[in-house]
Amino acid sequence: MTSLTLLLWIAFGIAAQFAIFLAVSFWQHWKKYTALSLRSDPDEPVLPQEPAQPATDAGGASWTGFRPFRVVRKEAEDETGSVCSFYLESEDKRPLPHFLPGQFLTFRLEVPSSAGGTEEIVRCYSLSDAPRPDLFRVSIKRVPAPPDSALPPGRSSNYFHDHVDPGSRLMVRAPSGHFHIDRSDTPVVLIAGGIGITPMLSMLNWCAAEQPGREVWLFYGVRDEREMVMLPHLREIAERHPNVHLRLCISNPGTERGSEAADVRRGRVDVALLRMELPLKPYHFYICGPTPMMESLVPALEDWGVPDSHIHFEAFGPASIKRRAKSARASVVSEEPVAETGLTVTFAKSGKKLAWDGGSGSLLELAETGGVNVPSGCRAGSCGTCQTKIESGEVGYRQEPDFDPEPGTCLLCVCVPRTALTLGA
Repeated sequence: MTSLTLLLWIAFGIAAQFAIFLAVSFWQHWKKYTALSLRSDPDEPVLPQEPAQPATDAGGASWTGFRPFRVVRKEAEDETGSVCSFYLESEDKRPLPHFLPGQFLTFRLEVPSSAGGTEEIVRCYSLSDAPRPDLFRVSIKRVPAPPDSALPPGRSSNYFHDHVDPGSRLMVRAPSGHFHIDRSDTPVVLIAGGIGITPMLSMLNWCAAEQPGREVWLFYGVRDEREMVMLPHLREIAERHPNVHLRLCISNPGTERGSEAADVRRGRVDVALLRMELPLKPYHFYICGPTPMMESLVPALEDWGVPDSHIHFEAFGPASIKRRAKSARASVVSEEPVAETGLTVTFAKSGKKLAWDGGSGSLLELAETGGVNVPSGCRAGSCGTCQTKIESGEVGYRQEPDFDPEPGTCLLCVCVPRTALTLGA
């Protein structure tokens, strides 16, 4: 064997080993990619996900209707003072139910009326802490009047900031809502925009306390660093838990005072950032933020290949988010309720007949578009404010309501007509 032949054999052996290495690497990458699509981890056995338990499975018993609470603490949570946390204690001091992280409370408020006296309104706010038996916490942002607009500031948020103090009495419905983190050990990505951080705080605090080994990524988008809520707390959790990864995304250039920090990113939360930061794993994505953010992010995640069942977002106004996939979500009953177009919805008290075209959203949105005044609160089927009598016809629910409507009535905010319909509104 000549030296040249030997050299060729050695080169061939090296090339063969390199080819085998590339083939193995490609196969491992393909397995992970397939796992992302099939919702499983290729390196671990598939374990059944623990089903979500009702809010009465631990702590005290839940309750129906509204229950009196007292505010025991009020704290500003950002540099501008636009977000305040309210700590609530039940007047009867009974232990509170163990809610699901991400759920919200419904409040019945007596707010000042422009005509004098007070007016009753119902509003919902996310719980912003992990469950505990003695206190609830909600963190509420003051909503100012829109610039260059005749619209008034947010009534309920300004009422909380200006009139609710330690010692104030509030009427509260038990925790509810379909937007909550699961109890499996699946890695999760929490995405918050602005005040959408509140349910993420509940999820993050719960994971840190109950599942300290779970992989959690939190992408928190704001315009200005001064708007960040509980920033020291977020960084403390990330420091104490190596599996918690914090990314602070600031979209307004020039406001990143901590831009040299390792957890700060310039720009908005988008799929390009997620693809750059996240390892290839079968994450579940939980999103809460302004509607424009979710309208762009949800379809982008679908385009990236994230399964529909891995994308979860806040239940308030989900009909405005267009989704391509129609696989099961816990809050969706079926596609059946959407009837053919051309149906007539009659609002008997208002004397109005409106045409249902299939794209009108909920019956509540149809009523508002047609100038029919219907009281509403949560707009998510939880508070019961929009409960309306069905005089004739049938409705179907796009989203399973938390509030149980009385027989012969429906919740306009989460239902649509299945036949021609007459409502007592």
